[in-house]
Amino acid sequence: MPRTPKDRFNQVAALPFRIRKGRVEVLLVTSRETKRWLIPKGWPMKGKKPYRAAAQEAMEEAGVKGTVAQAPIGHYDYWKRRTEHFDLCRVQVYPLEVLKQMKKWPEKGERDSRWFGVEEAAHQVLEPALGQLIRSLPLHVHAPPEIVPVPALTG
Repeated sequence: MPRTPKDRFNQVAALPFRIRKGRVEVLLVTSRETKRWLIPKGWPMKGKKPYRAAAQEAMEEAGVKGTVAQAPIGHYDYWKRRTEHFDLCRVQVYPLEVLKQMKKWPEKGERDSRWFGVEEAAHQVLEPALGQLIRSLPLHVHAPPEIVPVPALTG
């Protein structure tokens, strides 16, 4: 039986992204059990700032390292399935600009990962609030302006 919102648990998540050809892309991973698309997330870690714990989850679950924002861009709620019940979790989301994708990491082989455009990534996740956070990501990152060819001057 689900618990009440006052019994909510807190988690942290990284929203891994990169900028390719002036376009923001998001890295999603699959859950281990249901294989649905989500972002790397986990429980707060004793002695670690929340944004650092989120970055560690990204390394463990997706094999990526980079620059993580110290402030979350927002949060989303979801029901975590347990053996006997569900727990309501609030997940604080920290953008992480991916600078390195490793060849080996702790959960490689347990999850799939894939780069998506922002809109496609937002459609892949089940939680509507997470989809909205993904859609808002370009407003929080500094993408270089798209390069537009300038016609040659004649005259």
